[in-house]
Amino acid sequence: MKLKPSLKKELDERDLIFNNIAEYQKLNTQIETIQDNKLNELKTMVDLGSQFFVQAHVPDTKYIYVNVGFGFHVQFTLDEAKNFIQKKVIHLQGMADKHTAEADKIRAHIKMALEAISEIIVNQK
Repeated sequence: MKLKPSLKKELDERDLIFNNIAEYQKLNTQIETIQDNKLNELKTMVDLGSQFFVQAHVPDTKYIYVNVGFGFHVQFTLDEAKNFIQKKVIHLQGMADKHTAEADKIRAHIKMALEAISEIIVNQK
């Protein structure tokens, strides 16, 4: 098993999860803003991809579509969306913690391997 590529893979996967958590938290903040200001309609900028934004008009803010994973989007009320986001963030944080623990194990293996190599070199002199 190659340790450095494995470490990079674990850290990259963890970073993707952290990005997802940040997106869900941003969405939660936007929902709270809509609820706090009692907005019935909304004008916003939407990213179509590659940082290409267009203006959008949301005529009814009672419902929101949320990406629940595997390419599926579900229509939620704002309160339902907040509950889903809370559970999803907890789940994603657990996944990130597993990747962090695995990365820590790999770092420990790398350190042990380097110490073993160093000891072999010292003993050969």
